[in-house]
Amino acid sequence: MIFGIGIDLCDAGRLEKSLAKQSFLDHVFAPSEQALLASLGEKRRAETAAANFAAKEAFLKAAGTGLGGFAMPELAVLRQKSGAPYFALTGAAAAWVREQGLTVHVSLTHERGLANALVLLEKE
Repeated sequence: MIFGIGIDLCDAGRLEKSLAKQSFLDHVFAPSEQALLASLGEKRRAETAAANFAAKEAFLKAAGTGLGGFAMPELAVLRQKSGAPYFALTGAAAAWVREQGLTVHVSLTHERGLANALVLLEKE
């Protein structure tokens, strides 16, 4: 059963300056995401950061909590070896998903500087 659906769009260009600031990275991205971003070239870094940012906002929309629901670094978006994205939740976000009995699905795409994320929360 679907618990919630969230979608978000993020402009990679909007994040480029912010990605140079460690305080922004620490506020938004988990250490594991920061390592992923650091391993990428400049263009892919901005696109990936935008996709991850959009995924975090889409998760919060699907959860119905709004931007203050969970700390952004608790909503880490990583990649499987295949490139498929997944959430690596920690802290209050992970506890909430467990308590609600949810499975989190995420899909990302980006083109021409725009990144889109769709998050579906499924009740087990």
